[in-house]
Amino acid sequence: MPKLKCNDYGFECNFEVDGDQEKVIENFRTHTDEVHGIDYSKEAVMQFLLRKQK
Repeated sequence: MPKLKCNDYGFECNFEVDGDQEKVIENFRTHTDEVHGIDYSKEAVMQFLLRKQK
């Protein structure tokens, strides 16, 4: 199951999201934009997920 955590990407933040891939991508993007002011593209977040799987 895909999972992303803000603190894995340099943020001092406890936000985590897991679930199906589309949900993880959209929720992570929404959170980083609204809370951290960073608008990651869908492709960038997909790369985060792919790198975590290695």
